[in-house]
Amino acid sequence: MELFLVSLASLFAGFVDSIVGGGGLILVPALFAVFPNTHPATLFGVNKSASIWGTAAATVQYARRVHMPWSALLPAAAVCFAGSMAGAWAVTVVSPDFLRRVLPAILIAVLIYTLARKDLGRHHTPRFAGRREAMAAATLGLTIGFYDGFFGPGTGSFFVFLFVRWLGYDFLHASASAKLLNTTSNLAALLLFAAKGHVWWHFAVVMAVANVVGSLLGTRLALKHGSGFVRGVFLVVVSALILKTGHDAWIR
Repeated sequence: MELFLVSLASLFAGFVDSIVGGGGLILVPALFAVFPNTHPATLFGVNKSASIWGTAAATVQYARRVHMPWSALLPAAAVCFAGSMAGAWAVTVVSPDFLRRVLPAILIAVLIYTLARKDLGRHHTPRFAGRREAMAAATLGLTIGFYDGFFGPGTGSFFVFLFVRWLGYDFLHASASAKLLNTTSNLAALLLFAAKGHVWWHFAVVMAVANVVGSLLGTRLALKHGSGFVRGVFLVVVSALILKTGHDAWIR
């Protein structure tokens, strides 16, 4: 029964994550509910061991249908990996409590800005090209990669928002690009958790399959319905993140 419940949560998480990020909002609480006495690091390791396969599958699906600026994204993915590793190390020496308290306010600002700018992310008009695009993507990858390793909630949504707002992508191209970077930041965290023995591989394999199935379904919907659909899901996920992170920071 435990494996069934967390696999179902993994499927739904993969579905949401493939569209706009935020799968951890579903899977992590489910893991804590089903295994309340387990060390958090183990549950985070199980989460990463499942979600990395979903984000990787989504990346492949998007790459087949959406133009991916590989010359900018591959260097960004490399520094994202390094940033995530650095963030994971930093959390061992610095408490992320200050981020826990300010994150809801940051997410509220993202939500208000997106709602106010009705045309934001509806048209794909990249602001940079060549080396400038690579530098902008690398800066984004390093910064959010560090955040993912250090704290994590909303990583996929931050990737999407910044690809839209800063690089000028539409929501569909932003989601596709975000999946590649999110896969590398997940890989960095997974390697760290695995090295410390914090992964239940017998659970991870089944959950990974479920996550990939959900991811393929979500990616198909995003590709079929385009940027407007992805924008709508983005607004829903960010709203849910505000409620969840606000509760964790100020009510518990």
